Amino acid sequence: MIPTRFKSSFLVVSLASTLILGVAVGFWMPRDDDLFELRKNFRIFGAVYEELVTGYVQPVDPERLMRTGVEAMLGELDPYTTFLDEADNASIDMITKGRYGGVGLDVGRRAGKITVVAPVEGASGYKQGIRAGDVITRVGDQPARSLSVEDVQTLLRGEPGTTVEVTVEREGAPAPLTFTLSREEIDPQDVSYRGRVGEADDVGYVKLERFTRDAASDLESALQSLRDEGELEGVILDLRDNPGGLLAAAVGVTELFVPNGVTIVTTEGRLPAANSTYRSDRAPLLPDLPLVVLVNGYSASASEIVAGAVQDHDRGVVLGTTTYGKGLVQVVRSLPHNTSLKMTTAQYRTPDGRRIQDLDPTPVRDTSTAAGAAPTPRAAPADSGQDGLAPDVEVAAAPPSPLEEALKRRAAFFFYANHYAAERDTLSPDFRVTDAVLSDFQSWLEAEEVRYPTDAEHAVRKLRERFGADEYEEVADEVAVLREAVRAEKQKAFRTHASDLKLHLEREIRARFGSDSQQTAAMLPHDRQVTAAVELLHAPDRYETVLSQGE
Repeated sequence: MIPTRFKSSFLVVSLASTLILGVAVGFWMPRDDDLFELRKNFRIFGAVYEELVTGYVQPVDPERLMRTGVEAMLGELDPYTTFLDEADNASIDMITKGRYGGVGLDVGRRAGKITVVAPVEGASGYKQGIRAGDVITRVGDQPARSLSVEDVQTLLRGEPGTTVEVTVEREGAPAPLTFTLSREEIDPQDVSYRGRVGEADDVGYVKLERFTRDAASDLESALQSLRDEGELEGVILDLRDNPGGLLAAAVGVTELFVPNGVTIVTTEGRLPAANSTYRSDRAPLLPDLPLVVLVNGYSASASEIVAGAVQDHDRGVVLGTTTYGKGLVQVVRSLPHNTSLKMTTAQYRTPDGRRIQDLDPTPVRDTSTAAGAAPTPRAAPADSGQDGLAPDVEVAAAPPSPLEEALKRRAAFFFYANHYAAERDTLSPDFRVTDAVLSDFQSWLEAEEVRYPTDAEHAVRKLRERFGADEYEEVADEVAVLREAVRAEKQKAFRTHASDLKLHLEREIRARFGSDSQQTAAMLPHDRQVTAAVELLHAPDRYETVLSQGE
């Protein structure tokens, strides 16, 4: 039997060998003083690790201790340099390859239960009739109550061609429903929707969800189809909520719009191999058609490369709110035992030299503040300290009311949609939430005793707790009056914000019956930012004025 201390020493030697090999296969040969510091500190780290694993007063889990050390080390760097275990590697494969083996169910936790948020259109779950809102009670032979969302996602994935049984509870169904779902290669669509918008039906609209290897070709096909259907006054490229993906895909998408030969993005890193300039090497598909790119606080990375190049070359107008601000390039380095290191190797700059992000962690922008549609100057110059890209025309999404936020927190819209769908098999294509449906929603909330306190109610409750003692009786009476006033205002809010509440209900109800494309088509006319983009494309003089601000 090999002594524990020998095993640990062998592990340290192995780790050292791995590190040296990683340096050897990399693109950097350290200077002598750097190499001395690397070796010295690695030996110190290994010695500390060995002593703790073999001699600490209580038994130490070697793997957990090592992971803790790795995470602490990476915590000193940017938030995108991370250690990836086997499960994380599967997710990376999905992003880089654009495919994975699964049943096509997007799941999450609602009211403490593992719930289907959305079935992927065309996948096994969608085709066999699993609906958004179904509560998963069992996956295979495992009860879902003891599983995390990540556990369920792992169990649903597997080798293409295999099957897995999924049992769900559905409101209105007399008994649980069991589906035998086929795992298959899921190919998430980069382009989730393409169509025409505006009253004249003369503006093309394409929603790009992500940047995998097929993003440019999928977008090109969508744009060609729109062009073949008839004359266009302009096109809207929707990059809102698009977290990015492959750098090459961002370059390919940008090439569809900008002139041949122009710079799209540059990368700057510590190593010479990380410094590159990416230029368009093809004629654009749409060289002159007016273009609006929609962005928001969740448009990141590759989305910002596209938006930045469009801005700097005055190829189109960027409309929405300031982007996330992720201007770092990562590579995935393979490590032993099917693990990896996702490591930042460079920063990128737009064609005019603007840096999208410093290496400090960057918070997501708050896009809820209302703003007008007045043109604003282009983003600040390079190294100005601003993270993200500022739009040329700032138009924020309509902020939800406190009542809508409170209802969302309790998933009230989500569960009422389940209730509504349980009572009917189909939905009319021209379905709209009427006053009667909204009233039924209120009645359902009362019948189900759904409590949805607003922030104002939380504040009043804290006052009641603070002044609840007998010596504050007079103040307590005033708090009670305030409490009733807040309740009355809450009921009034159902009338004040009826239009927004109806739209939210419509989105959820449509998700129970129609495809993603049908839902998108139905909701686009109510999209504030899309409407602003259409108006801008129908106003050529204003469009040119916005472009000229960047010259």
